[in-house]
Amino acid sequence: MGKTTWRAVLAGGAALVFTGVAAVPAGAAEGGVSFSRVTVNGGKPIVIGVKEEVEVRAAFRMTTKLKYDYGPTVFPYRGKLESGDTLHSAIITSDCKVVDKSKGICDFVEWLYIDPQSYDFGNEDAGSWRTAARVFLAGDAHDTDDENLPLQVKRATRVTVNASPEPVTKGKTITVTGRITRANWDTHTYQGYAGRTVSLQFKAAGASSYTTVTKATSSRTGALRTTVKATGPGTWRWTYYGNATSGAKSSAGDHVAVR
Repeated sequence: MGKTTWRAVLAGGAALVFTGVAAVPAGAAEGGVSFSRVTVNGGKPIVIGVKEEVEVRAAFRMTTKLKYDYGPTVFPYRGKLESGDTLHSAIITSDCKVVDKSKGICDFVEWLYIDPQSYDFGNEDAGSWRTAARVFLAGDAHDTDDENLPLQVKRATRVTVNASPEPVTKGKTITVTGRITRANWDTHTYQGYAGRTVSLQFKAAGASSYTTVTKATSSRTGALRTTVKATGPGTWRWTYYGNATSGAKSSAGDHVAVR
């Protein structure tokens, strides 16, 4: 995270150089490069657990007639464009797919990795980030641009469910319990997520989708509990819709037969 170890490599091992263009003199100011068509993670929040490194796909177009040494890359950042925090443990960029050689237009695909076990990655990294694009030019110069693309980085949640008794007589009470936990990036564990409004959903036998029946608020340990009447056979699950720092998640379904 500007903060973490950073490496960026081209898949083919060397940057494309358009014939007949000049290198930027050492110490030259930024400029002469533009980025467009930037997408990161398909526009979805980046949701991270506690152990597994997350791979985030990105794509963008770069236009320049300048020589460049390596890159280009796009990545999340906070604070100042040149000196703020950045969020990645590694970045791999594809070779240039030439769109217009005479104008120096290339399309790129990128694989950006975020490791939640990095020594300086913590809960404070959840929330809003911005997207920067950067390329290192020949002659010790570089170009870094703000792409005006907000990114949301969220702590993963987990939800469990248990509906009982199984089977149950029609009209009788079903007790549905469960627990919601959230990734703690400081301790690398999942901990009970208190005070969350979680939806209890039901999918009747033969139906193709779930419908929300009621809602419950998690206890201080993340526990969930409610009761419903058995109207027919089907599957029950809990769904949490997430917030600005925590990802959305549904539990697995628990099928209950009704006699």
